[in-house]
Amino acid sequence: MKIIFATGNQNKVRECHEILDGLGLTVISQKEEGLNPDVVEDGKTFEENALIKAKAVAALAPQAIVIADDSGLEIDALHKEPGIYSARYMGEDTSYEVKNQNLLDRLAGVAKDKRTARFVCAIAVVMPGGENFTCTGTIEGYIGEEPMGENGFGYDPIFYVDPQGVSTAALTPEEKNAISHRGKAMRAMREELVKRLGDMS
Repeated sequence: MKIIFATGNQNKVRECHEILDGLGLTVISQKEEGLNPDVVEDGKTFEENALIKAKAVAALAPQAIVIADDSGLEIDALHKEPGIYSARYMGEDTSYEVKNQNLLDRLAGVAKDKRTARFVCAIAVVMPGGENFTCTGTIEGYIGEEPMGENGFGYDPIFYVDPQGVSTAALTPEEKNAISHRGKAMRAMREELVKRLGDMS
């Protein structure tokens, strides 16, 4: 059986394939499948937006399992901004270097214990026939005083985790995947898929 991931990010596809290894499922991106639905992400939560994306692709590929994710950064001192607007914060074409500096500037003078934050990832799955479910993973941390690390992307350089006391951009990919919001959500998704595929066999 085939899984279509509603993304153009091959790193996400590869990570998903690794986590689902052993289930006999082929994971490909919507781009590889030649699908490009017009999606309006107007949900109010990560789960709603992930499901909107998954359903849009599933409508074009009803025989496949379709998954989509929506993720972002919540900063408590900024009323959980940028939240579901993380990718669009300050404009989609604005570099993350600029976005990260803006967040650091807005938190200037705020004590470490008030800089709490988390990454959230919601993954939506639409099964053949239309049944759907979502899985959510989070990683708790805080916003550091300055960017650190070269391994990550997006907001990783300013998101720090304890006990390491470093940003997620300073962790190795293996270290990050073991604790990341997306890794947790994908492992939960695997458990749910195993249950459903067992029921279908």
